[in-house]
Amino acid sequence: MADCEICGASGTLTEVSVAPRPDAVALCDTCADGLKGEVVPEGHWNALSTSMWSESDAVKVLSWRLLMRHAEESWAADALDMLYLEPDVEEWAKSGGPDVIHRDSNGAVLSAGDTVVLIKDLPVKGGGFTAKRGTAVRGISLVADNAGHIEGRVESQRIVILTEFVKKK
Repeated sequence: MADCEICGASGTLTEVSVAPRPDAVALCDTCADGLKGEVVPEGHWNALSTSMWSESDAVKVLSWRLLMRHAEESWAADALDMLYLEPDVEEWAKSGGPDVIHRDSNGAVLSAGDTVVLIKDLPVKGGGFTAKRGTAVRGISLVADNAGHIEGRVESQRIVILTEFVKKK
């Protein structure tokens, strides 16, 4: 039985590839679920402060990507300040991530095609109208490089909406 390469937990492990290279990292169920955007126990990602020093480049890359997801938290920002990646490893880390996870105002993970409801009246710049609170926006699209933005149609016009002003239906 081996240990998770991120948190060190013993048990059943899943091999997860670290795109775009074929290298893989052995992860416990908690880390694998967290990588997909699911909620992990409080303090679980603090283990990244240790895993980022691994001798495995794939573990370093995955640690960097996960730290970038939490970069607004002081512990992750401190770890990122200390982390050094060789130029080719840094390029690898940036080429596949950080994975962007879109969440609504309540923290629910949003997916392309979901229906969301506006929780606030939103003036639409250049549209000449206000999208009213309670409006359902069906078939949303996710903005690939920005977790805070989604796109959808309101009054037959395609607009960008901040995720902090929607809740998943």
